[in-house]
Amino acid sequence: MKHIITLIFCAVCLYGCKNDQLKEKSIPNNHPVKVTLVNNNGNYKLMVNNKPFFIKGAGLEYGNMAAVAKHHGNSFRTWRIENGKQSGKEVLDEALKNGLMVTMGIEVAKERHGFDYNDSLAVKKQFERIKKEVIVLKDHPALIIWGIGNELNLRYTNPKVWDAVNNISKMIHEVDPNHLTTTSLAGISKKEVTLIKERCPDLDILSLQMYGDLPNLPKLVRKFGWTGPYMVTEWGATGHWEVPKTNWGAPIEENSTLKATNYLNRYQSAIQADSTQCIGSYVFLWGQKQERTPTWYGVFLENGKETESVDVMHYLWSKQWPKNRTPQVISYTLDNKTAYDNVILKAGKSYAASVKIDDIENDSINYTWEVSRESTDLQDGGDKELKPENIENLNFSQANNSLTFKAPHSGVYRLFVYADDGHGHAATANIPFMVK
Repeated sequence: MKHIITLIFCAVCLYGCKNDQLKEKSIPNNHPVKVTLVNNNGNYKLMVNNKPFFIKGAGLEYGNMAAVAKHHGNSFRTWRIENGKQSGKEVLDEALKNGLMVTMGIEVAKERHGFDYNDSLAVKKQFERIKKEVIVLKDHPALIIWGIGNELNLRYTNPKVWDAVNNISKMIHEVDPNHLTTTSLAGISKKEVTLIKERCPDLDILSLQMYGDLPNLPKLVRKFGWTGPYMVTEWGATGHWEVPKTNWGAPIEENSTLKATNYLNRYQSAIQADSTQCIGSYVFLWGQKQERTPTWYGVFLENGKETESVDVMHYLWSKQWPKNRTPQVISYTLDNKTAYDNVILKAGKSYAASVKIDDIENDSINYTWEVSRESTDLQDGGDKELKPENIENLNFSQANNSLTFKAPHSGVYRLFVYADDGHGHAATANIPFMVK
């Protein structure tokens, strides 16, 4: 077994080197690349201008593209063409500048947002809008794949959505012969694989999105009968629906070090392990967002600091750890209890919190603490959420890695800690607590 693991590791290293060479030398700057798939008895490889291209990608919309390249990634994906800050062309232009290839997301209406796929006029209007968008961008040299919709299977009932996806894919292949098409599913099931095979035969690639259960994906792909190529277009931290909860229902977020460990293990046991059908992945999220908490899914913090999961991606994409590593969380307690101990405090009483951090380079650590209410703006499928405001006037008294503060009025809250090493990195953890 050790010999097999060594061979896989060496093969991935060689593959990564080829990808870096492709990224640096083979992206033309004035005409589209030709993207194809090679099928060698069920063993698939993505080809860009006739050279193998294993996707070492990140999911971002208007995040730090330069950092993807800096950490040896070669691609990123978006969820839509117009992200509200940049046009699709501006996104692709910036990608080209950084030597990155793009899976360009196309926004396709979701049934859970009220779209009716029995409404033929609405479906046609959507089709025509998408056709115009594709024609504008189809010849851009940073484009490799069109992503038709995102998690259209999430809480839907009408399978006609897949007819619409297939028609969009056929249109794309007609107007753009150089690039491939895919659609991204939330999870994987026998039902959805069967529907995709029956109703979306024009798609080139199936894209799947999984979190805590990612290590089971290669097995599930085969169990449910998908024999074609696939990529993982979202994966990362354990989902808020997959973790333990407090007695009052607050999901317990893993600290940044536990997350990083899971990123490493999940990539190696799923994406790296399936060299037959998996053509690469896009880690989620190369940026920051509020989803249950402001730290749950982003590998960056609101202030732009990198978490330990960025270190992991640097290692997975380059097979070398960064020269300066992110601080690691060893332990974190509030009132001598961990996040898993159902911490209950009394209003107005003072309590102590303490975090233990390890830094490989022994950098000086700066600690920041925040208390916020538990989020109540709970949306579905990654839809935009509002971040709860921080609670002020709690008599914070800080000494290095410890804090004392006065418990606020009754309610449910979280105590966040951030440990900044002064080199653009920070560890983070939070403890949900109830005040009575």
